[in-house]
Amino acid sequence: MKIAIISDTHDNLPNLEKALDWIKKQGLKIIIHCGDIFSQETLEYMAKNFSGKIYLAGDIIDDDYPKAEIKGLYYFSGAGEIEIDNKKIAFSHRPETAEELAKSGKYDLVFYGHTHRPWQRRIQINTNQNTDQCGYLRKSACNLRESALLVNPGNLCGLLYQPTFAIYDTKTDKLELKLLEKI
Repeated sequence: MKIAIISDTHDNLPNLEKALDWIKKQGLKIIIHCGDIFSQETLEYMAKNFSGKIYLAGDIIDDDYPKAEIKGLYYFSGAGEIEIDNKKIAFSHRPETAEELAKSGKYDLVFYGHTHRPWQRRIQINTNQNTDQCGYLRKSACNLRESALLVNPGNLCGLLYQPTFAIYDTKTDKLELKLLEKI
């Protein structure tokens, strides 16, 4: 299943409309939004113009909404998690929260926003129970393994960087960055 990941909309309705139109044409049924929507009207616009599920991670700015329940919108204050096709996915607005989630070792992917910059990296975690043995001088005592893929889909509003969003395919484990002006 393909899912769309967007962040930092900042109530830019023309960009949101363009992204939603493309997402609907591709037949996607799930959107993960990593925060920074500033108005109830934008939330209602998303729900009205997208018939699938929208998972939204809120932040301090976002805690005033949703003011009312919106069909198809699942709101998580701070961070959220879902499982799709045996992929455990977490999402938040803040990069610090996302990194903590990724380091927990519980998730395959962790999405976040806030910086507006598209970015991805793998997080390594130490699976050795005795972390005291994993110091600078004793790297051989570490049992490091790759954990979650930590991903920022960029921003939809076009502030600081070009407007982007991401598409993740749970079946192929492929992640694509979409430049809004090229869709």
